[in-house]
Amino acid sequence: MSNPVFDNNAAFRDPRRSRGRGAAGGVLLQKQGAAPTAGYDAATLEGMYAAPSATTAQTGRLTYDDVIVKTAGLLTLVVAAAAFTWFVVPVSLRMPVALGGALLGFVLGLVNSFKRTPSPALIALYAIAEGAFLGGISWYIEVAANLPGVVTQAVLATLATFAACLVLFRSGKVRVTPKFTRWLLVAMGGYLVFSLVNFGLAMFNVGGDGAFGPLRSGGLGMVVGLLAVGLAAAMLIVDFDSIKRGVEGGAPASFAWTAAFGLVVTLVWMYLEFLRLIAILRGSD
Repeated sequence: MSNPVFDNNAAFRDPRRSRGRGAAGGVLLQKQGAAPTAGYDAATLEGMYAAPSATTAQTGRLTYDDVIVKTAGLLTLVVAAAAFTWFVVPVSLRMPVALGGALLGFVLGLVNSFKRTPSPALIALYAIAEGAFLGGISWYIEVAANLPGVVTQAVLATLATFAACLVLFRSGKVRVTPKFTRWLLVAMGGYLVFSLVNFGLAMFNVGGDGAFGPLRSGGLGMVVGLLAVGLAAAMLIVDFDSIKRGVEGGAPASFAWTAAFGLVVTLVWMYLEFLRLIAILRGSD
């Protein structure tokens, strides 16, 4: 299993899962990249062959720089929207705005995940919606729940985990294998079922009134939080592998938006898990 954002897009999908389509796509890319030689004289052909090879940027293909720039842009939107919700939106409206941002972000996340071609406008709107949600929930946990510094700790933990995952992936010490993805599929399925049960119990006020639900408080909440952070880190490594396949496979440059969107989805989830875990450790429940 990989991030649905990447898994639903042939440009980033593992070729072992679609060999026929991948082979056909490779032939098509070769045909599109082939330069016709008919109609050129010998001098022109000699100059063409002597010229340096075109870079991926010149041929309109996906590059790591594209992904980095667009990811940074989306994260800037997330931070700006979060800061606006925290410092500008009236206190009485911060949580309603956060709830609206969460709902809008969920819908836009699904829409963007299943779009065959990326929509920069919808992806940017997703980043703003998620920023509003993060701003409201972060304000509530740090200020309303009186846990000063918890947001800074969650941000630093997210950045440190991102850097560690990137180093491990680049070093080759962690590889995305079929066994790894199968394990992640089972673990993510279990986490999803657990989260739905916890949400249902919280909605009907069953099992206590913990801020994060009856199954996400106390000792059990800490254990689940640690497991969730581990799953987010594993998903991040799978995201890196998907982006690598997209770059090496010659995906169109426009799919840098899809890659950036996928990374932001995972980073937002990781930050929320760290925020929840640190809050529990510091006794918010």
